[in-house]
Amino acid sequence: MKNFNKVTVNQDARTELHDSLSLTGAEISINNLPAGASVPFVHAHKKNEEIYAILSGKGKAVIDGETVELNTGDWLRISPKAKRQFFAAEDSGISYICIQVKENSLEEYTANDAEIC
Repeated sequence: MKNFNKVTVNQDARTELHDSLSLTGAEISINNLPAGASVPFVHAHKKNEEIYAILSGKGKAVIDGETVELNTGDWLRISPKAKRQFFAAEDSGISYICIQVKENSLEEYTANDAEIC
């Protein structure tokens, strides 16, 4: 059994990588909204914070009633309980990655979690 998984994704509206990569510690999705489109619902989480990376385009997130403008290269972290909804700009689509992880679960990272083999 290999110690890695690789997949190639298309430019679908939403691609969830949980099953295809056999993820065990995070939920990752790739999202593409065309110009003028939005995620059709407001949502929050019980335990998971979300980290968003804007890959291309522009738009906005409305978080607890506050508008946050989003552009290529932006990163955004949102607490679980925050109510959020995402929108593409009227003149530009937006592509982003959403990484969902349990809030306060990170115990070690980078060099502290690495092991020289």
